[in-house]
Amino acid sequence: MPERLFVCTPSKLGAFEDCPRRYRYSYVDRPSPPKGPPWAHNSLGASVHTALKNWYAQPVDRREPEALPGLLKATWVREGYRDVDQERVTYRVALRWLETYVRGLDPLDEPLGVERVVATKTAVLAFNGRADRIDARQGPDGPEAVIVDYKTGRSGLDADDARGSQALALYAYAAQRVFRRPSYRVELHHLPTGTVATHEHTEESLARKVSRAEDTARDIMAAERAVAAGADPDAEFPTNPGALCSWCDFRRFCPAGQEAPAKDPWESVNHLTV
Repeated sequence: MPERLFVCTPSKLGAFEDCPRRYRYSYVDRPSPPKGPPWAHNSLGASVHTALKNWYAQPVDRREPEALPGLLKATWVREGYRDVDQERVTYRVALRWLETYVRGLDPLDEPLGVERVVATKTAVLAFNGRADRIDARQGPDGPEAVIVDYKTGRSGLDADDARGSQALALYAYAAQRVFRRPSYRVELHHLPTGTVATHEHTEESLARKVSRAEDTARDIMAAERAVAAGADPDAEFPTNPGALCSWCDFRRFCPAGQEAPAKDPWESVNHLTV
């Protein structure tokens, strides 16, 4: 019998690559250990993403910066902030990012998809993922699908980040099959700085990203089979200690994670000022 396909999203693959132990806590252990408190930066990111999604859902004649305060307020996620004052500052900063960003958009442009799920299969993977935006653009050889990913983190991004992103490559690979048009260009839109980091993939570079994802899936399935057969889960899903441990939802359950300094849920938005 052929081996079953590994059903995955970019975040599922990324969890294992970042730390197999975190993957185990998220996807293998049942019941899963309870997560820690919500993170303010996740609330900020979700709020901005949803506001942009709803901006594109507006009629074309209402796609203007003046619509954003209502859109952001309606879907604002309040969890994780230190207090009301910090939340208000963060809201005003997020609104400023959004207003600056949409002034650079053509409201008449209709993307192929906004928060669009794309899916495909390989010999190993049953992949699906939700792309922030998929643009319809005219390339040198005709219509193309361009993958756009919004970023709200503190760090700036460059072309190496776009080139190295497995998630963007998998979205492009799947978009080719869903929309039946070339999809090689991937973009990271960093709203805090207004910068756009881009990379032009090739068939070969996309194939390498897919192959890497398949290798990760094989490692995960091998570890899961071993645990099901009685192997030590800690040995099959080892920790990968590092800076990410301080931000891990499962830090308090992981001996290696507890060695990293704890972060307050609001720490990553402390630097924001109006």
